[in-house]
Amino acid sequence: MRYLTIILCVFFSSLIHAQEFGFKFGHVSISDLSAKVYDLDTTANAIVLDEFGYAVINIDEGKLILERHLKIKILKQAGFDEANFQIYLYTGGGEKEAVRNITASTFNLEGAAIRESKMDAKNIFTDRNPKYDLIKFTLPDIRVGSVLDVLYTIESPYIFNFKPWEFQAEIPKLRSEYWAQIPANYDYNITVKGPFPLSKNETSVIRECFTYGSIKSDCALYKLAMINILSFKEEKYMTAKSNFLSCINFELSEIKYFDGRVKRFTNEWKDVDEELERHKDFGLQIKKGRNLWENQIHELMAGESDPLSQAKIIYRFVTSQFRWDGKMGKYSEKGAKNTFDSKTGNVGDINLLLVAALQAAKLNANPVILSTRENGLPIQIHPVMTDFNYVVAQVDINNEKYLLDATINYFPFGLLPERCLNGQGRLIGKESGWVDLKPRGKQKEITVLNLMIDSAGVFQGTMVIRHSGYDAANKRLEISEFKERKAYIAKLENGWSSIAIKKYEVQDLENFELPLVEKMEVSIAGFDNLDASKLYLNPFLTGKISKNPFKSDERFYPVDFGISTETTLVMSLSYPATFNLEEQPKNAVLALPHGGGRFLFSVGNLSNRITVNSALSLNKTVYPPEDYHALKEFYNRIIQTHDSMLVFSKK
Repeated sequence: MRYLTIILCVFFSSLIHAQEFGFKFGHVSISDLSAKVYDLDTTANAIVLDEFGYAVINIDEGKLILERHLKIKILKQAGFDEANFQIYLYTGGGEKEAVRNITASTFNLEGAAIRESKMDAKNIFTDRNPKYDLIKFTLPDIRVGSVLDVLYTIESPYIFNFKPWEFQAEIPKLRSEYWAQIPANYDYNITVKGPFPLSKNETSVIRECFTYGSIKSDCALYKLAMINILSFKEEKYMTAKSNFLSCINFELSEIKYFDGRVKRFTNEWKDVDEELERHKDFGLQIKKGRNLWENQIHELMAGESDPLSQAKIIYRFVTSQFRWDGKMGKYSEKGAKNTFDSKTGNVGDINLLLVAALQAAKLNANPVILSTRENGLPIQIHPVMTDFNYVVAQVDINNEKYLLDATINYFPFGLLPERCLNGQGRLIGKESGWVDLKPRGKQKEITVLNLMIDSAGVFQGTMVIRHSGYDAANKRLEISEFKERKAYIAKLENGWSSIAIKKYEVQDLENFELPLVEKMEVSIAGFDNLDASKLYLNPFLTGKISKNPFKSDERFYPVDFGISTETTLVMSLSYPATFNLEEQPKNAVLALPHGGGRFLFSVGNLSNRITVNSALSLNKTVYPPEDYHALKEFYNRIIQTHDSMLVFSKK
């Protein structure tokens, strides 16, 4: 949609050359082609030698113009994929983006000469999808040592939507620079994300860059750059990539028109809170839901006056009676009435109906919108509603706040699924504000083995596993996926490989507020040859940590476990009087700094009975990058202990 008719007077050529705009296409040097390795990351398969982007709003044509220029060096054969380019062009509302002037060449060193292989325009293909077009092309003559030079321009009718500029990528970059020229009457919220500092952060004014009637107006020119940017590597225990990738985002806040009008695009939070309360698929559905629940709530609450007990009854009723269809969403998709009747719906349908039920019982309940871990952290400074893809309920009882998600039937009251544990959510109600999305429980497992070695060298005995908190909820969910118990037992045996289950029972499977306990009679493969001079046994028959999840030399992002954990193993093993225990692992006590966790390991031997105790506690849900090396070494030491052996010999 166009609001102004303005003659744009940006003098590209004079401006560009005066301010060292980008770099020249085809300017590839012998040194570029001769380079063999990137010193800051010798594992890199390819590297961006230079990258430049320039975005400008052409109001006269109603377009946002983005020019991107990229020069890539191929260092290894595994980097050949960098020659395959894909450009996403968004479509919608009868308008669509277009790509213009794709120029691409491969440069190789042949003897002392530089040879250019130009990409034929016939090799540019378009895949059309309902929401976007995908432009694809591959550069020719790719070899180890090649330098790729690619230049193209995107024209977008969505002039208010500056695309984010990603300084960081899957391969390292020597340099990445981005210029954005914006009319002075356009007010943008500009945010820079990521762990790396800007090497250039300049803002200048271009005088009289466009004319509106007799009014001449200025533009702001933003120049931002980074150098020596390490590649982005997704690692264990990370939330969404968008939380950490070094990039810059532009969000249009308002336009000041020359006739005095002001159009706001970004509201304040108080405006959003009020709008959501009136929204036809949000606040109005809660109101409709209260009316639907009115009669049934009285029946559910019969004889119960304690508010916490009432809330638990309502929560358990909703989780048991309504089925989640697997779709995310902060809004009600089917509506309160259809959801109430069909007993199925998306996240918004079910959890807004839960809020309505709690309010119908006169409890202090309100919705909380949030962004899931895979969706990224929401911006808090100003509202960006597209950041939020989920909604849960909060109920306040005796000054204690409980967060509830009724989409899963196996979670105890007040325990949010791990997908929801992502920073803070926004409470919508009379006392709107930010709510910490922290777990109320731990991932806790205690395994007790009581074994003896029989005459064939097989370990016979019992194994009891006690699951609490998130571990119990996940275990109930896992067991529910099997129609027959024997199929679940077979899965357990396949996972353990050396353990056969002779008898199995489970306690409190349906009582979600209590720990879940699995009791088994087991037979475990032990010593193959009892006549051997030495018999070796690794005491970690289950729960052994054999690989360190932290492999990188450096980590610039937090380690986010989501949930704190406690894992305990207690093993008692009786062995024949004809055996000697010659060697046993050393006891160990390890601790992370700042109370972050600990590992305790001990071995006792008395009257032909060995007792092994191992306890691992990770007390934090999130560890900052400065704790990474300690955490990595902590796991290395645990693995060393878990690899240790008990050594027996015959008397």
